[in-house]
Amino acid sequence: MGPKKTAAAVAGKRKKEKVTLEMKEIIRKHDGGMRVTDIAREYGRNPSTIGTILKMREKILATDSAKGVTRIVKNRPAVLEEVEKLLLIWIEEKQRAGDTVSEAVICEKAKALHADLIREQPGTSAEPEVFKASRGWFDRFKTRSGIHSVVRHGEAASSDVPAAEDFAAEFLELVKTEGYVPQQVFNCDETGLFWKRMPKRTFITQEESRLPGHKPMKDRLTLLFCANASGDLKIKPLLVYHSENPRAFKRHKIDKERLSVMWRSNSKAWVTRVLFVDWVNLAFGPAVKQYLLDNDLPLKALLLMDNAPAHPKGLEVDLLEEFSFINIMFLPPNTTPLLQPMDQQVIANFKKLYTKELFRRCFEVTDCTTITLREFWKDHFDIVTCLKMVNTAWKGISQRNLNCAWRNLWPDCVAPSDSDAPESTVVQDIVALGRTMGLEVTEEDVCELVEGHDDELTTVELVELQAEAAQEQASLEEEEATEERLSSERLRDICQKWKEVQTFADLHHHEKHVAHDAGNFYDTRVMSSFRELLKRRIKQQTMDRFLTKKQRVEEEPSSSGPPES
Repeated sequence: MGPKKTAAAVAGKRKKEKVTLEMKEIIRKHDGGMRVTDIAREYGRNPSTIGTILKMREKILATDSAKGVTRIVKNRPAVLEEVEKLLLIWIEEKQRAGDTVSEAVICEKAKALHADLIREQPGTSAEPEVFKASRGWFDRFKTRSGIHSVVRHGEAASSDVPAAEDFAAEFLELVKTEGYVPQQVFNCDETGLFWKRMPKRTFITQEESRLPGHKPMKDRLTLLFCANASGDLKIKPLLVYHSENPRAFKRHKIDKERLSVMWRSNSKAWVTRVLFVDWVNLAFGPAVKQYLLDNDLPLKALLLMDNAPAHPKGLEVDLLEEFSFINIMFLPPNTTPLLQPMDQQVIANFKKLYTKELFRRCFEVTDCTTITLREFWKDHFDIVTCLKMVNTAWKGISQRNLNCAWRNLWPDCVAPSDSDAPESTVVQDIVALGRTMGLEVTEEDVCELVEGHDDELTTVELVELQAEAAQEQASLEEEEATEERLSSERLRDICQKWKEVQTFADLHHHEKHVAHDAGNFYDTRVMSSFRELLKRRIKQQTMDRFLTKKQRVEEEPSSSGPPES
């Protein structure tokens, strides 16, 4: 009998199995439509590392799985593959909203998606096949997809009161220790907005529901709002839409740089990590710095936010050097409904004010022109009109509203007031305007409309998103192929030259603030991507050596140690 395997050899084998499993998970996620950059972020690797793994796809998938993990099933039903792709998008959407999902909730959603997809298939019988979404399926799905942040038992966790109390104490201690005042502490949060949606019982909504094809009321954008605890500084909102240059922009000759929002786009109209960092460096940082200087306040600030995927943990590293005075603090999971200031009737009030502005514009058009409500909504209400309404509604959020939103987290910062009564009768105003136009609208309808902006996506919408994600992935891979043609030496040279140009302009341009602002804009929007690529190249070398060595070891018989008898 040969010598026993050493503990180091066993540990090495287990490590190798773990690495192989992780690489298989990466390949499956990519096959499911997940972007290379998103996979890299999730696994803490560089995109080029992920690219190397994908190139070794066939060899990796041919290796044995670690003990206890099911191998790839080759003949799984196509509809089940589609269910899991859509389910991943749905989970990502829920996590972006800050929701925690449980095993039970995921399984119920999987069954609903399966039933919807079977129903849509041509020639489906009256008795569709039953998909049970069993515990075994869930475990295999979790292994295949590598999903995290899932509650194993029971319903999704509700608001975590003890965690909220502990965090509130930690937050107040930090404020006291660092000497922050309400003007220096900020909160930001995203929200979806179906910008063309009307209450369900109006004839416009009912007519649209009967029409085939694209439904304008399902046209969604995402807004990111931010303000300080004193309520006297609102930051320019970030708006993400699915189109970079909508037709209405050309018709109205819109200059995006002069909009009241920071306009960005992607196929899903989601705030991503890149867009969020962009907003911090181009909108949040400059506004906060100027505000602190104008008010003779110490140059320090605290940005409080939830742990949404778009909010990177290492955000401080991505800040421009001049904004290094900004510190970041994250709310714990499942505490945002209790503590996040923007969730304390700030965003809800914005949506009510937006709806009021929509009804007011409808009333003005129908009262002062010959255009009917139906004609205005169909032919004249475009994204440019929406932007004006967003601006009006955000301006309508009062300093008192923003300050009171901190009551649960920082009660001492809330200014005393003679009355805590509602600031206005916005909902009643909406109902009155609706009835003036002959619309059947109640207060309940308005509240349902406001809450409906957070409705989860339907199966059809998930299918559309999945198709868009696949297109976006193809474009991304094309971009990465272009990046590979740039040598690291060339990148390093260009980055150095840009630094010299920026320094020269800052020193010698006759309008220094113009040169400084333009330089920062170009640095963030253009040069930062080249610097990031260069960093990835440098860090990549170690991983490439590891993978090459691993491949060589697997291809060659081991020569270490005597053979077992």
